[in-house]
Amino acid sequence: MTLIRSQTPLRLGLAGGGTDINLYCDTYTGYVLNATISMYIHCTLIAKDNGKIIFYSPDTNAKTSYKSSLHLELDGKMDIYKSIYNRLVKDFIKKPLSFELYTYSDAPSGSGLGGSSTLVVGIIKAFVEWLNLPLGEYDIARLAYEIEREDLGIVGGAQDQYAATFGGFNFIEFYADKRVIVNPLRIKNWIMSELEEQIVLYFTNITREAKDIEEHKKGKLGDTKSLEAMHAIKEDASHMKEALLKGDFKSIAKILGRSWQSKKIISEIVSNDELDRIYNLAMLNGAYSGKTSGAGAGGFMFFMVDPTKKYDLIKLLNKEQGYVAKFNFTKEGSKSWKL
Repeated sequence: MTLIRSQTPLRLGLAGGGTDINLYCDTYTGYVLNATISMYIHCTLIAKDNGKIIFYSPDTNAKTSYKSSLHLELDGKMDIYKSIYNRLVKDFIKKPLSFELYTYSDAPSGSGLGGSSTLVVGIIKAFVEWLNLPLGEYDIARLAYEIEREDLGIVGGAQDQYAATFGGFNFIEFYADKRVIVNPLRIKNWIMSELEEQIVLYFTNITREAKDIEEHKKGKLGDTKSLEAMHAIKEDASHMKEALLKGDFKSIAKILGRSWQSKKIISEIVSNDELDRIYNLAMLNGAYSGKTSGAGAGGFMFFMVDPTKKYDLIKLLNKEQGYVAKFNFTKEGSKSWKL
C-alpha cells in the first residue's frame, strides 16, 4: 500500500495584502510581504486499486466518495478536492485514479491564514509525491492559483499559494499575466525571535468567506480614495521589508497600524464593531498596533506588544469570545513524504 503525507504551512499577512488581486496587479503591480507559521494543513493520501475515490475532511465534517473516472462533476460537495483531481488528470495523468484523501487544518476555516489556498497546495504536493509529477515550486503555486481562481472562479489573490509553497518570509511581486517573483528574505534569527516575542495572535471566533470580502473590494477599486489606499498598502510592503531586515520594530508596528487603517478605507466590511472593540481593547492594554491577517471581517488578528505586557494582554484576550494561539515562524514551505 502506498501512503503519502504532506504538511503545508499557513501564513500571516504582514503587508501588501490585496495588491495581489489581478484587478490591481495587472495594472499597477502588487507587492506582498508574508511569513509562514507553525500551523498547517495536513494531508494523507492512500493509493487504492478498488475503483473508488474517497475525500474526507473531518475538521469540516465533510466526506464524499465516487467511482474512479477521468472527471468528477462539481456539485457543491468538496468541489476544491474534485477540481484538483480533475486538473491533474487532464493535464498530467490522463487516466482515472483510485485513492483515499484525508485532510485537516490546525486553524478553523475562514480564519484569515490562507487556509483554502494552502489546502490546494497541500493536496497538489501529495499528488506530486505519489505520481512523481514534474512540478517545481513556481509550477505548484501557479497551478494552485489557476485551480482556485480560474477553474473554480473563487475571487482572491495569489499570495497564499506562493507563501504555502515556498515558506518562510517572502517579499512577493505580482505582475500582469500571472507573472510572479518570490524574493525570500534572509531575516536574522534574533529578529524572527523578537518578532515572535512581540506578536500576540488572536482568533476572533468570527469566521468569514474571504471571497465575499474580496468581491466587495473589487467593486471599490474604481473609487479614487480606495485606489489610493491600495497604493498605500503596496508601499507599506516595501517599507515593511526594509524594517524587517533591519530589525526596526517600531517601524514594523507603525506600518501594521497604518495598513489596517488603509484596509478599512478600501472596504468598510473588513472591520466591524467586534473587531474594532478588540483592537481598541488591545491598544489600551499594551499593544502598539495590529491588524487582521487576510481579507478581514473576522478570523485572526495579531498585535504588536511590549513583551513585558504580553502575558497580561493574552490573559485579557482569552477572556473574550476568541482565544490566543501559540505559533512560531517557519522557514519551510509545503513538504511531502512517502511511507
